[in-house]
Amino acid sequence: MTIKTALRAEISPMIQLALPLVAAEIGWMAMGVVDTMFVGRIGAIAIGAVSLGTVMFYGVAIVASGLLLGLDTLVAQSFGAEDHDDVRHSLINGVWLSLLLIPLVMVAVWAVSPLLGAIGIDPEVLRETRPYLRALNWSAPPLLIYFGMRRYLQSINIVRPVMVTLLTANLVNIVCNWLFVFGNLGAPRMGVEGSGWATCVSRVYMAIALAVVIWRHDPVVARMPWRPEFGRIRELLRLGFPAAMQIGLEWGVFSTATLLIARLGATALAGHQITLTTVSMTYMMPLGISSAAAVRVGHALGRGDPEGMARAGWTALGLGAAMMSCAAICLIVFPHWIARLFTPEADVIAASMLLLRIAAFFQLFDGLQVVATGALRGAGDTRTPMICHFTGYWVIGLPVGVLLCFHYRMGAPGLWIGLCVGLITIGIVLVEMWRRKESGVRSQESE
Repeated sequence: MTIKTALRAEISPMIQLALPLVAAEIGWMAMGVVDTMFVGRIGAIAIGAVSLGTVMFYGVAIVASGLLLGLDTLVAQSFGAEDHDDVRHSLINGVWLSLLLIPLVMVAVWAVSPLLGAIGIDPEVLRETRPYLRALNWSAPPLLIYFGMRRYLQSINIVRPVMVTLLTANLVNIVCNWLFVFGNLGAPRMGVEGSGWATCVSRVYMAIALAVVIWRHDPVVARMPWRPEFGRIRELLRLGFPAAMQIGLEWGVFSTATLLIARLGATALAGHQITLTTVSMTYMMPLGISSAAAVRVGHALGRGDPEGMARAGWTALGLGAAMMSCAAICLIVFPHWIARLFTPEADVIAASMLLLRIAAFFQLFDGLQVVATGALRGAGDTRTPMICHFTGYWVIGLPVGVLLCFHYRMGAPGLWIGLCVGLITIGIVLVEMWRRKESGVRSQESE
C-alpha cells in the first residue's frame, strides 16, 4: 500500500471520529462564550470578573480532570484488542477516580478565592469575581464525572452522543443565563454570579445525559461490581499525572498572563479575555482532532498495527494544520467583527483587535502541538508533552512576554507576543517527538 493510498484509507474514519469531537469541543467552549456575551452587556468589569473566575476555576478543575486522560490510553488500547471486559473495568475505576478528585478540587478552588485580593486585582473586578467563582465551584462534581464518562465513550468510538450532549447543554446554559443574569421570569437578578449558576446547571445536565448513554449502550456495566481496583487507579494516575501537569502548565501560563494583565486595568483585561475566549474556541478544533488521534493511535497499537498507528497520527496532524491555518486567516481578516460580537465598547474592541492579530501567528503551531500531544498519549507517552510545555511556556514564552509587557512597556500585546514565541517552539518540538515515536515503534515491530 502506497503512502497516498494508506492516508486515504485513514482519513475517512479519522474524520468520522474527529468531527463530532470537534463539534463537542466547540460546544464546550461555546458555554464560556455565552457566559462572556451575557455579562458583556453589563460592562468591562463583568467581563473581567468572568475572565478571572474562569481561569482560577479551570486552573484547578481542568488539571484534576487531566488525571483522567489515562483512560484514553487504557480504554482505546483494550478496545483495539477487543477486550471489552477490561474496557468496563477502566470505566468503573475512572468514575472512582473522579469521585476521589471532587473534594480536592472544591477545597482548592475555595482556598484560591481569598488570595485574589493579595495580588493587585482591580477591587471592582474582584467584587464581582468572588460570587461567580463560588457558584462555579459547585459545577466541579458533575464536571469531573462527565469528563471520565466522556473519555470512555469516545475511546470506544461512541462520539455522536457526546456531541449532542454538549450542543444541547448550550441551550440549557443560554436559558439559565437569560434567567439568572438578568432576572427574567421572576428569577433573582444575580448578574455575574448568575452566569456561574447557569454553568453549574448545564454541567449537571451533561453528567446525567452521558450516564444514560452508557447505561443504554452497555447495561452490563450497571451489573458489574463497582469496587475500586487500586492497581488500575494507580495506572490511570501514572498515565494521567504527566498529562494533568501538561494541562496545568498550559492553563497556568494563561492564568498568570490574565493576572498580570489585570494589573493594567479593566479595558486591557477585557480585551485579553475576548482574545483568550476566541483563541480558546479555535483551539477546540484541533483539540477534538487530538482526542480522535489518541483513540485511533491507541486502537492501532491495541490490535498490533504500528503502520496504522503512524497513519493515524500523521493524518490527524494534517487535519489539525489545515483547520488552524483557516482560523489564522479569520483572526487576521475579521478582528473587529469578532470583538464586536462580545462588546459594543470601542476601547475594548480596539484592545482586542491587536491581540487577535498577534494570536493569528501561533494558530498553526497551536494546532500541531495539541494534535501531537493526543497522538503521543494514544501511544502511552504523556511525559514528553509535559516537558515540552514546561520549557516552551515557562522557560521561553512567559519570560519573553513579561519582559516585553513591563520592561519595554508594550502592555498586553507584549505578553501575547511572548506566548506566541512559546507556542511556536512547542509545536515544532512535539511534531518531531511524534516522528521519532512512531518511527521507533515501527522499527521495533520490524525487528
